[in-house]
Amino acid sequence: MKLRALLVLVLTLGCRGHPASRSEATAERPDLGLRDPKDSADSVLKTPRVISGPSVVVFWLAEADTLNPEDAAAAYDELSAATEGVLDALTAFDIKLLPTNSETVYVALPNHKRRPILVSGLDYPFGYVLIEPGSPERLLTGVYAEGELMDELRAYFDLPEDTTRAKPKVTT
Repeated sequence: MKLRALLVLVLTLGCRGHPASRSEATAERPDLGLRDPKDSADSVLKTPRVISGPSVVVFWLAEADTLNPEDAAAAYDELSAATEGVLDALTAFDIKLLPTNSETVYVALPNHKRRPILVSGLDYPFGYVLIEPGSPERLLTGVYAEGELMDELRAYFDLPEDTTRAKPKVTT
């Protein structure tokens, strides 16, 4: 009897339907993790980032919660789409992409000190900070289209028009 009950249980669990897959739009684009349905105070993203190399910091502050929910969702989707669009170029040139909900980002200085960059109190409570230690940072507040963001990245990091790095082919 126990064997039969175990067999029924195994068959029942094995024949369960798989959960519905996510829609194609959300399955294609990875979430930056900037908006969390939980309390934003318990997020790891609230810890200020310390930047020591070329980086693009994507920020989404708690003040964005005061926006109309539809506008905030649209802005977040556009921010995510533009960020995903430039991710390959950032990866190709070893530029880090770092999300944060913190109001302060720190740049590591050669003398073991840190220079703070405040992203609160700007035009929009979301956007990008382009950082190359040793150079002034560039703050991009609000939503940028993928092409505009790529233009800003090329200008700031002095990237070539062709943002792919092809490995040289060895011929003999």
